[in-house]
Amino acid sequence: MATFLYRVGRLAFRRRWYVALVWAAVLAAVGLGALKAPGAVDEEFSMPGIESQKAFDLMEERFPGATADGATARVVFVAPGGQKVTAAENKKAVEDAVAELGDGSQVASAVDPFRAQAVSKDGTTAYSTVTYKVGASDLTDESKAHLERTLTQAQESGLTVEAGGTAMDDGGGPGGAAEVIGVAIAAVVLLITFGSLAAAGLPLLTAVMGVGVSMATILALSSALGLSTTTGTLAMMLGLAVGIDYALFVVSRYREERAKGRTPQEAVGMAVGTAGSAVVFAGLTVVIALAGLAVVGIPMLTKMGLAAAGAVVVGVLIALTLVPAFLGFWPNAVLSRRARRSGRIEESVADNGGTRWARFVLRRPLPVLLLGVVGLGALAVPMTDLQLGMPGDEAKSASTTERRAYDALADAFGPGFNGPLTVVVDAKGDADPKGAVSTVSEQIGGTKGIVSVSPARFNAAGDTAVFSVVPSTAPTDEKTKELVTTIRGERDGVEAETGATFEVTGTTAMNIDIADKVQAALVPYLIVVVGLAIVLLLVVFRSLLVPLKAALGFLLSVLASLGAVVVVFQQGHGAELLGVEQTGPIMSLMPIFLVGIVFGLAMDYEVFLVSRMREAYVHGESPGQAVTSGFRHSARVVVAAALIMIAVFAGFIGESDSMIKMIGFGLASAVLLDAFVVRMAIVPAVLALLGDKAWWLPKWLDRILPRVDVEGEALSGRSAAEPAPSEAAELEPART
Repeated sequence: MATFLYRVGRLAFRRRWYVALVWAAVLAAVGLGALKAPGAVDEEFSMPGIESQKAFDLMEERFPGATADGATARVVFVAPGGQKVTAAENKKAVEDAVAELGDGSQVASAVDPFRAQAVSKDGTTAYSTVTYKVGASDLTDESKAHLERTLTQAQESGLTVEAGGTAMDDGGGPGGAAEVIGVAIAAVVLLITFGSLAAAGLPLLTAVMGVGVSMATILALSSALGLSTTTGTLAMMLGLAVGIDYALFVVSRYREERAKGRTPQEAVGMAVGTAGSAVVFAGLTVVIALAGLAVVGIPMLTKMGLAAAGAVVVGVLIALTLVPAFLGFWPNAVLSRRARRSGRIEESVADNGGTRWARFVLRRPLPVLLLGVVGLGALAVPMTDLQLGMPGDEAKSASTTERRAYDALADAFGPGFNGPLTVVVDAKGDADPKGAVSTVSEQIGGTKGIVSVSPARFNAAGDTAVFSVVPSTAPTDEKTKELVTTIRGERDGVEAETGATFEVTGTTAMNIDIADKVQAALVPYLIVVVGLAIVLLLVVFRSLLVPLKAALGFLLSVLASLGAVVVVFQQGHGAELLGVEQTGPIMSLMPIFLVGIVFGLAMDYEVFLVSRMREAYVHGESPGQAVTSGFRHSARVVVAAALIMIAVFAGFIGESDSMIKMIGFGLASAVLLDAFVVRMAIVPAVLALLGDKAWWLPKWLDRILPRVDVEGEALSGRSAAEPAPSEAAELEPART
C-alpha cells in the first residue's frame, strides 16, 4: 500500500498539470450534468415494516387520491380577552379571513370552523385547516405571501391569529451561515497550525473542490436515483469535514519530510505513501460507518449514507492526487514563513506540547485512564433515561407563529389535540362493515386516556373506514406512547369479536414507531459497523488489542455525548444557554447519526495518531518512545483537525431549529470528547500500560492477514538511499 501510494504521489507531482486538468474536467462535467438534470424530487418519508406505515399504505390503496401529500396550514383564531369568537363581529372577521384564505391560486380548500364545529367548548378559539394542491416545497412565494397577508389582515380586527402546518415550513436547515462560519474558523486554525497562508488555504481549496464534485454529482443523479433535496446535506457536511482533515494530514507530513532534507518530489511521495495510507484506511472506516446506515431500514437514511460515503471517497481521491499536484505547483509556499525567509529547512527535534503531554501520561497512565473512563462514564449515565421521538412545533421558539399556534390549540382543545391518532379499520369480507367499524370505534373510545373519537369516514367500496382519536396527553408524552400500545393490544379481541382488524397511524404513531425501530436497530448497527472496523484496524495496525481499545473508546465517547444531549435537550440543564426553549424527547435518528458520523471521524484520529506510533515502533523505538514520537508528529495536527470539526458542528448550535441545535451540539460534544479525552488521553494511557503487548498479534492471525504497510516500512530503504540535496536546492522552486 505505502509503495503504491508513494508512486501515486510522485506521479501526481510530476504530472501536476494533467492531474489538475482532469479534476477540473470532472468538476465541469458533473456541474454541466447537474445543470441539465431535472430538479430533485421531494421524497416521501417511509419506513417499511412498522404498523403506522402499513396503515398509511392501506389508506393509499383503499382511499386513492385522498392522502395526497399536499401542504396544509392550520390557522388558529383566538378572541380578545373576555370575548368569544362566536360573537357577531369576531365571527365575521374569521369568516372573511377563511374566505380570503380560500382564494389562493394553489389552495384546494379552506374549512369554515363554524360549519366544521372547529370551535373550542368555551368559544374563545377556532381553527381553520387550509389544504393546498401542491406539496410544501412547491408552494410559490406568492402563495406564502398571500397566507401571511391574510393573517396580518385578520389580526387587525383584534383577533390573535397564528398558523402552523407544513405550509409554514421555510425549508428548514441552516441557510449556509453555519458552513461559512465553520470554514472561517477552520482557516484560522489552519493558519495558526501551519504559519503559512498557502498551507492553510490548500486544504480548504481542495476540500471545497471535492464538495463541489460530490454535490454536483448528487444533483446530476437526483432524478435518476430518486434522491431528495435533503440527501446531499450530510454529504456536504462530511465532505467538507474529511476533505479538510485528509488534506491537512498530507500537507503536514509533506512539511515534515521536507524538514528531513528531501526534495519536494520525494517529500510528496513519502507524504502520500505514509499519511496517504492512513487517509485511505481512515476513509474506509467512514465509508463503512455511512454505508452501514442501510442496516436501519429507512430508505431515505440509506440514500443519505451512501451519498455521504461517496463524498468521502472523493475526499480521499483528492487528498491522494490533487493535493500532491498542488504541492508540485507551489512546493515552497506551504513551508513556514521562517523557512521561506531564511532559506533553511530544519527538522525540529525540540519537545513540543505533544511530547510533553505524552510524557505526562506515560508517567501517570493509570490515574489518567481511570479519570478519563470515570468522567466519560459519569457523562453517559443520563443516557439510560434516553427518550426518542420527533419534536414538532412544541420544540420551536416561542417567537415563531407555529409554536404560538400549537400552544393556543393545546390550551383550547387539550394537549393531545396537536397529535391525534388515525385509526384505519379494514372490514373487507365482513358481513356488516358498518357494525364492525362502530364496535371498533366504541371499544377504542372507551380506552382510558382518550378524549374524543371522530365519526368514521368510509371509502367508496364501504369496506374500509378511517377515524381520528384525540388523546388526553401531548404527542411527545410517554403516556401517549403507552396509550398507543394499549390500543394496539386490544386488536386481537376486537378481531375475534367482529372479524375486522385495525391499525393505528398518524404523525404521533409514526414517530413512536420510528423511535422503536431505530432503537431496535441501534445494536445491530453498532455490531456491523464496529465489527467491520475492528477487522480493518487489525489489518492496519497488525495488533489485536489496539483495534479493541479503539472500538471501546469510541463507544465510551458516543455514550457520553448522548448523555450530554439528554442532560441539555431532554432534562433541560443548561438549555437556556443554548437557546433551547422547550425540552422533550431526543430526535429518533440522533443516535444513529451520532454513531455513524462520529465513528468515522473518531477512526480518522485513531488511524492518524496511532499509525505514527506504530511507525516508530516498527522502526525500532520502545513502546513508550513510540507513543512520544507519535504525539510529537501528530498531536498538533489531530488537535487542529478536531478543533476544525468542533467549529463546523458547533456553528449549527446557533440555528433557531431545535433539531439542528441538537445535531450540532451532539456532534460537537462527541468530537470534543473522542479527540481530547479518548484519543489524546485514554489511548496513550492504555498503550503505556500494555507496553509491547499492545502490538501483539497471534502468529496464525499474522499469517492470514494481508500486509498493507501503512507505516511505510518499505519506503525507509528507498528514502535513506537517496542523497540529501543541499538546502539551497531544497528551496529552489520546482519547475512546472
